[in-house]
Amino acid sequence: MRLEYGFELQKVEVPCFSVEAIEGIGKLFTLATLVLNVLASKDRIEVVFHGLNPDDPEHKLDAFKEIIRGSRYAPELEYERGAGGHITGSSSHYVWVTVKSADAA
Repeated sequence: MRLEYGFELQKVEVPCFSVEAIEGIGKLFTLATLVLNVLASKDRIEVVFHGLNPDDPEHKLDAFKEIIRGSRYAPELEYERGAGGHITGSSSHYVWVTVKSADAA
């Protein structure tokens, strides 16, 4: 299913994003640049990393952090883990993470 919609970022208190493990590393680079741009005007964002095995979300989160660290313009960020686990009756595993600038903490 494809859903297209629009929203105004300034009207969203905490922007949320999602990345699936099978989407590949390219999506993480896109997500990292989007997150850095959004954090320039927002205190924090939330990201849900998900995949088909228990290790997928953690691997994607680690890769995301590494990509962010590579930017010379990235602020120092803090990562707060939220809910995570396995979706009953499916093969999906996930972890929610709040990302915020250390200055906003």
